[in-house]
Amino acid sequence: MTGLFDVLKPGGDEWALAEAIDPSRLPAHIAIIMDGNGRWARRRNLPRVAGHRAGMESVRVAVDTGARLGLQALTLYAFSIENWKRPRFEVDTLWRLLRLYLQRELPEINRQNIRLNAFGRLDALQPSVRRDLEEACAITSGNRGMQLNVAINYSGRAELVDALNAIIEEARREGRLDLLRVDEATIASRLYTAGLPDPDLLIRTSGEMRISNFLLWQIAYAELYVTDTLWPDFRRSDLLGAVLEYQKRDRRFGGLGPAQETPAEADGTETGQLIEALGAPR
Repeated sequence: MTGLFDVLKPGGDEWALAEAIDPSRLPAHIAIIMDGNGRWARRRNLPRVAGHRAGMESVRVAVDTGARLGLQALTLYAFSIENWKRPRFEVDTLWRLLRLYLQRELPEINRQNIRLNAFGRLDALQPSVRRDLEEACAITSGNRGMQLNVAINYSGRAELVDALNAIIEEARREGRLDLLRVDEATIASRLYTAGLPDPDLLIRTSGEMRISNFLLWQIAYAELYVTDTLWPDFRRSDLLGAVLEYQKRDRRFGGLGPAQETPAEADGTETGQLIEALGAPR
């Protein structure tokens, strides 16, 4: 996290936010639903694509901040399978902006030791877009810093379908389809994010209270943080503020925190008394 203070102004608001963060309790993996580009443009009487262009700076800031914080992974929801329903001009502009982002930012991504990874149903992308993505991923494949995942032509449901089909196909090839049994570990090993920790923190901009088919399996226990800030206005202070909010949460993963567990509960006494009262065998 020391690299973060190299780009902050001492005594400024961002500096104060960074100082308040506990480096020992950082989320390993942050996922972001980047929403609000269209509304940002509409409020300024601009075409929707202007919002997408403005959002490129927010991507740059989020990636830089995540790397300087020392995150293990940052996953950005760039384009969903459902986004193909948008006007053709808007979709084509998104692909041009993606290629422009790779061209401009790849040297800095490489310098910061970031490993780029793209996932989703990439076969449906334009050949030029897919080629640029593959080349960028190959160039950064040896880096060992933060992994930057870009979800493109992605859907959480489609990911689960692809994972299950891969499991079935592998069992068929190996002649063990009749004996196939699937558990959580088997599914997790076939997801696009296999090998990475699940997101600890899911951020959604623009105030919408939904997860939009994003990382449905992986966010089972993620902390959700929704901000009214539109994506083109999302800056370093917004990301640092989300991390601070995350550190205030009591993550119990279905259990009880130490402050909620009484001595009787801890040794099972209260549970045993309840079972006896119900007349059930212990």
